[in-house]
Amino acid sequence: MEAAAVEKQQEHKEKIGRDINEVGKVVVGQENMVNRLLVGLFTNGHILLEGVPGLAKTLTVSTLAQVLHLDFQRIQFTPDLLPADLVGTMIYNQKDGKFEVKKGPIFANIILADEINRSPAKVQSALLEAMQEKTVTIGETTFTLDRPFLVMATQNPVDQEGTYPLPEAQVDRFMLKVVINYPTKDQEMEVMRRISNMQFNFTVNTILTKEDIFAIRDQVNKVKSSEWLERYIIELVYATGKPLEYKLNEQSQYIQFCASPRASINLNLA
Repeated sequence: MEAAAVEKQQEHKEKIGRDINEVGKVVVGQENMVNRLLVGLFTNGHILLEGVPGLAKTLTVSTLAQVLHLDFQRIQFTPDLLPADLVGTMIYNQKDGKFEVKKGPIFANIILADEINRSPAKVQSALLEAMQEKTVTIGETTFTLDRPFLVMATQNPVDQEGTYPLPEAQVDRFMLKVVINYPTKDQEMEVMRRISNMQFNFTVNTILTKEDIFAIRDQVNKVKSSEWLERYIIELVYATGKPLEYKLNEQSQYIQFCASPRASINLNLA
């Protein structure tokens, strides 16, 4: 590897570490969540966050967007949400006597789909196009979303009243599902002290730019996996379809579908 490339790689590594520290100014703990969010960002994969309310899922995503200086939109999913509330719609301009496009909150770099499982299938379908195709269709016009584009969705595993199970096709488009755990006693003490201090400063500095993100993605694409690792990934994925062949007798009763090729692709990228 050329000296300049090594130097650039070290610079990006340092900036990623500073990114994590900046988020830590606001969010106590949750290093695993921040790490996985960055994995998704650098490999162009969407993230599903699962955890009970109050574990700083929304705060972590919004803080990370500030550190990265990316456009951020939070969308609260509710049973009465319509696709137009997500992607936008056509409105009539009386002054000009013609219809105009009013873009929805989906037109941002980082989308936080809060409690995504609270909206019906038609809203899920609208989000699906954006996640997979990176495009949005309003009326007869198709718009390309700005890059990077990342959906970070949260779902509450406890309160299931008024929720809609995510379609398998949509679950399959999330690169990682991150289960958020409770903080430790010391971490919760620190959270309590920070919130009780009304003078606590929540401002963070911008570390990585869009150009840095795209450069890191290029570096990720240049990493070569060994054949041994590639075969191990394939064996893992294949075991979900043929668990009995791998002597997973107890686990087989919980498996309904084999993981799709997206699983092997995303495991390799991650």
